Amino acid sequence: MAMVRLLAFTLVLWAAPALAAPTAPAFNIKLQDGQTFDSRSLIGKKVLVVRFQASWCKVCVEEGPVIERVWQKYRPAGVEVVGVHVEDTQADARRFLRGTSYPAGLDPQLLVANRFKAKGTPYTVVIDKRGEIVARIAGRSGEARLARVLDPLVNEPPKRKPPARLR
Repeated sequence: MAMVRLLAFTLVLWAAPALAAPTAPAFNIKLQDGQTFDSRSLIGKKVLVVRFQASWCKVCVEEGPVIERVWQKYRPAGVEVVGVHVEDTQADARRFLRGTSYPAGLDPQLLVANRFKAKGTPYTVVIDKRGEIVARIAGRSGEARLARVLDPLVNEPPKRKPPARLR
């Protein structure tokens, strides 16, 4: 009987990591303003929306204002947005980003896109404060769809402190 319990306990421990959200790969990208964006600096601090996009992608162009509105709305609540332009030139990316304020950089060799297994554009990944991927959206993300993902992440109730120990 003890062996059965030990086996059951071992299976539960072995399966537990499979139930957790996948950890997002860390990445650095040089932004249009010359600064470097390091995703590791946000873990424990902010929710991150990584938007893979391109100037030649019609849906990306149509949704550009949507991503800007999401950035403006959720930035005060601790959400960071970063645009990752795939297979784009500097000039085309700059033209695409006119009128936007969220940080963005180029990924011409798809180094970042491949780490996230991005399949085409647009592709949006939402990473929670723990550094876990909580959503992958292929194609149109839409403002309402992103809100359904982001609202619970920014409106999480504060974590309760454990009761103080009595001496």
